[in-house]
Amino acid sequence: MPTVELRDSPHAPGISPLTIHYREYGRGKPLVFLHGGWGYRIYPFDRQIRALESEYRILIPDRTGYGHSTRVPGEMPLDFHRRAAAETLLFLDALGIERAALWGHSDGAVISLMTGLAAPKRCECLILEAFHFLRRKPGSRSFFERFAANPEDLGEETKRLLAEDHGAAQWPAVLERNCGVWFRIADSVKRPDEDLYDGQLRELGVPALFLHGSLDPRTEPGEMDLVSKAVPQAAMRFLGNGKHSPHSEEAAFRECNAIAREFLGNDR
Repeated sequence: MPTVELRDSPHAPGISPLTIHYREYGRGKPLVFLHGGWGYRIYPFDRQIRALESEYRILIPDRTGYGHSTRVPGEMPLDFHRRAAAETLLFLDALGIERAALWGHSDGAVISLMTGLAAPKRCECLILEAFHFLRRKPGSRSFFERFAANPEDLGEETKRLLAEDHGAAQWPAVLERNCGVWFRIADSVKRPDEDLYDGQLRELGVPALFLHGSLDPRTEPGEMDLVSKAVPQAAMRFLGNGKHSPHSEEAAFRECNAIAREFLGNDR
């Protein structure tokens, strides 16, 4: 399994050095996939690897605290997305990659967009799948509360994938850290319409595609309308049969791949 070593990372404060494990496939222009809040294996990129590896060098890092990368104890900080965006740039630096396309899923989509805001010249384009805009997500709170407190309630296949990804002893802590930080983010807001980007989304200067399942249960009513108003220049495509992970869902992955391939190929 390939790894790179970082001297430090804001996503793992106080730990040095750090090891980032990553997966690599194909050849061509760099395409970096950033996983969601429960890690990579639960929503794998296998179908996109098969579709795109003849044209792209596909890189899939485990963020610190996930998978086979350096473990991180304690609570995740409220600004963990911004810290992970900084870590993404450090990962690219370690591989000598100046510019890449980013495809982020869920928390990874937030991280991809924050990378684009912080370092637009490093981003060829952004695919933002199952995007989060609002800090407060009341429709998802009971879901996170249930599985943070009782991870054993998850289905056997989901538990197997999480154990394969993070280790049998570690995966409940991964869920607890991610679920817990979303509670604290929600509880920190003063207005229900506060967004994760402090009103800066309209400043995005990188070509972007929002790829969203119409049936995504983690999306608040009207949330994607707010996104569309903030960045009207971005492409937004809804997959009618898609839920929270169109790229890995049997009912949606083909349409997802076709849309992504068209976007990646346009003038790039």
